[in-house]
Amino acid sequence: MIRLDGQVAIITGSGRGLGAAYAYLLAERGAHVVVHDAGVSTDGTGFDLNVAIAAANKIREAGGVAFPNNVILDSRDNCHSLVKTTLEKFGRLDILIHNAGWVDYQSVQELTPDFLQRAISINVEAPIWLAQAAFPIMKQQNYGRIVLTTSDRAIYWQYALSGLAPYAMGKMAQIGLMNVLALEGRDYGILVNAISPVAKTRMWNVQDEPEELRPDQVAPGVLYLAAPECRESGFIVRASNGQFTAVRWVERDSVDYPLNLAGVKSSTAEDLAACWQEIAADVAF
Repeated sequence: MIRLDGQVAIITGSGRGLGAAYAYLLAERGAHVVVHDAGVSTDGTGFDLNVAIAAANKIREAGGVAFPNNVILDSRDNCHSLVKTTLEKFGRLDILIHNAGWVDYQSVQELTPDFLQRAISINVEAPIWLAQAAFPIMKQQNYGRIVLTTSDRAIYWQYALSGLAPYAMGKMAQIGLMNVLALEGRDYGILVNAISPVAKTRMWNVQDEPEELRPDQVAPGVLYLAAPECRESGFIVRASNGQFTAVRWVERDSVDYPLNLAGVKSSTAEDLAACWQEIAADVAF
């Protein structure tokens, strides 16, 4: 059985939904969990300190160790303070799971700077500032696990939704961050992966416990990525309805980057037009 005894985990956005399921499972397996949640409303505004407290209390009532934190992750200083507080409380940090996010709809034509910045703040800026604060601790320990969050709504064109451009941008950005962090952490025992979850939560306007697509069906994937048993870095684990697949983009063996892409030679746009079916032969239409 996978155990996390003695390990310390920060899970952002873990007062409700998917994050709460992650926190409960990790605590059940022995981790000391920092339950972070600012208690914002579905439009990304507001503040409710009781959300994190209630989730931490539930873990404690079940016999686990949990500490609530409700800092708003809207600046580098606040992200660093979350890691600093964790270190002061528990003396170490083994696992960082950035689950906090925000979903709302605004078409590109209607997009406002405030709306875009809110999405960038939680999906792009927060994970990199959190990782910046966590890396020195994990390097010193020569061990760490970081799990970021992406989305099928961003990765696959057929799942894209109108109005989700800022959300999709942020979720794709976390894949790029994952790849770089995986490289930078490789020599220090720090593994970095991402989860692409599907679950019925308040983001879907679902308040009650669903019969299918439950958050607890995603949580085992996150537990594995956060555990010593995980030995790989740079993977995206897709999780939905108790099923899991792992994907990672790699070049073909025949590619000699950047001089030879092992592609179709074309010197003009007209050549590309004539050869398009061959150029796109590996793409599933």
